[in-house]
Amino acid sequence: MANPVPTDPSSLTVVIVPGLRDHVEEHWQTLLANKLDRVRIVPPLENNRLSVSARTAALDAVIQDIDGPIVLVAHSAGVMIAVHWAQQTTRPILGALLATPPDLEQQPPEGYPTLEDLDSNGWLPIPRRKLPFPSIVAASTNDPLASRRRVAGMAEAWGGRLVDLGDVGHLNPASGYGNWPHAEDLIEELLEVRTVATS
Repeated sequence: MANPVPTDPSSLTVVIVPGLRDHVEEHWQTLLANKLDRVRIVPPLENNRLSVSARTAALDAVIQDIDGPIVLVAHSAGVMIAVHWAQQTTRPILGALLATPPDLEQQPPEGYPTLEDLDSNGWLPIPRRKLPFPSIVAASTNDPLASRRRVAGMAEAWGGRLVDLGDVGHLNPASGYGNWPHAEDLIEELLEVRTVATS
């Protein structure tokens, strides 16, 4: 386990890790960022947009520029970026909200990168080592990009608490989200878990 992190809420920075579609104005991550005082969003890449190493490097650059405690809020492929990053860092963070991770080991629907493209860009296999920080894995029961059973397996491997969101699709604007106030509740829960674990 990483070294304990100070948990003063006033110094907390939330780092938003978007999926492959990057910044979307009506996405719940963007709306959440607009509500927060201390927030950073991993910026879109101009080159090597499908490279997992380029994506994790972009996340690491944001994190290394922050003093104080951090919570990650990742969605979709952003979850995989966060999990890949966690395998290769010693930077302690408070925890991560990992919302609707895609099952990249199954052929994605039309319009998404192919398995071959994902493999050649470093996304496969999905990392399954326990994360060095608390996590909440939010799963949908009707996500077109991952079955609930597969997401439950990821949560177990990562040592995260699985939260069943019900029928929320992929928790994106195409599924009606939009605003997702429950994200703030789950971030608060992560902070409470960390406080209990270090007290």
